[in-house]
Amino acid sequence: MASNPPGDCCVKGVRHEGETTGTSIKVGKYDAYLATPDPSTAHKDVAILYIPDVIGIWQNSKLMADQYAANGYLTLIIDVFNGDALSLNRPEGFDFVSWLNKGSTGDNPHTKEYVDPIIEEAIKYLKEQKGIRQLGAVGYCFGAKYVARHFKNGIQVGFIAHPSFVEEDELAGFRAPLSVAAAETDTIFPAENRHKSEVILAKGGHPYQINLYSQVVHGFSVRCEISDKRQRFAKEQAFFQAVTWFDTWLL
Repeated sequence: MASNPPGDCCVKGVRHEGETTGTSIKVGKYDAYLATPDPSTAHKDVAILYIPDVIGIWQNSKLMADQYAANGYLTLIIDVFNGDALSLNRPEGFDFVSWLNKGSTGDNPHTKEYVDPIIEEAIKYLKEQKGIRQLGAVGYCFGAKYVARHFKNGIQVGFIAHPSFVEEDELAGFRAPLSVAAAETDTIFPAENRHKSEVILAKGGHPYQINLYSQVVHGFSVRCEISDKRQRFAKEQAFFQAVTWFDTWLL
């Protein structure tokens, strides 16, 4: 496996302050959030699909989508958990594996067989309803797997941060430019898996980048403590990393 399964660190973090500017919409039957750039700066027929971590569509992910829009990218977050995203900072003993395999109600799994069709619905919406011709995707933690899996459905450039659950064949199957942001301390994407990912991406022959951020942990790019200068720097630089990657390879 190129990155390990999710764990407790995937639901820990800090809610950030700010006023969101996007719109809550429906894509098919699924909740979504659409951040629209100012027409004067919008990149024509270009969009980013934002595939979130297990907290789903919430304050921090909305603010990040708004920032991608501020950089000219129409950005869509899709609810890949079908109304069953987790709340931040779950209590000790929460059965993450059970939630993943069955959902909170026992009949709403969050495995690839159920998530893949939601991603396909989002891509279809962007292409058919929004006229998107150039599609990039960002995937945070849980979402990284689905950036890799959906190259075949039209994702042309990818950015993933502190990835989890990515299989080696999924990473190898992403035959397009891919940028990765990694944390120094991360049991889900440790050094061994980073190095393995480097080998896989180098063998693929497409542009790739793996940036390692010191003194931060899994989830830093979405849920860090921004009052800590080191964490804030890493979060901001990972965002700039993504924007620069899309500016270079997607436009």
